Amino acid sequence: MTDTSTPPSADSSASAVEPAAAESAAPAEEGKKSESVASDGDLFRQSEIAADYVEGLLDILDYDGDIDELVSAGRPMVEVVGGRLQPLVGQRGATLEALQELTRLAIFRATGSPSRLLLDIGGYRAARRKELAAVARNAVEKVKEHGDPVRLEPMSAFERKCVHDVVNAIPGVQSESEGVEPNRRIVVRVAD
Repeated sequence: MTDTSTPPSADSSASAVEPAAAESAAPAEEGKKSESVASDGDLFRQSEIAADYVEGLLDILDYDGDIDELVSAGRPMVEVVGGRLQPLVGQRGATLEALQELTRLAIFRATGSPSRLLLDIGGYRAARRKELAAVARNAVEKVKEHGDPVRLEPMSAFERKCVHDVVNAIPGVQSESEGVEPNRRIVVRVAD
């Protein structure tokens, strides 16, 4: 369990500037800082900062949940488990994605470095990963059967990565993303 204090509140002028700064810094610096500089200790510190921030949000919203902080596959993670958490996930994970971005901004504010934090609430991401694996295998079957490319519905970056991972593990097919957020989708086709 982590410290139950709430995170310091941001003044409105700083918070209006920080998201843009974090967005512009993330693509250029994320690869350099997170892969070459971020040690397991740095990543665990990011997960601790995130856990404190999320716990503060839960306190403000009067939600109960146990928070686990960890590092997995080279990225910090925070998992929130408990009852009555569905409103924090939202429809198709939209609220969860927004909370994840806010938490990443809290880490950026505390460390000055962008984060690849993965936030999961109520096991949503694990369950969604299983659903997406089935969607990916179904698309692969259609491509192998008919030979025509299959375009999937628009997905978040997390969802697209889950599908790409499954498709790329199957010989004879490939996947690529097309379109612009929020309508970016995956196309599965026969491998070149």
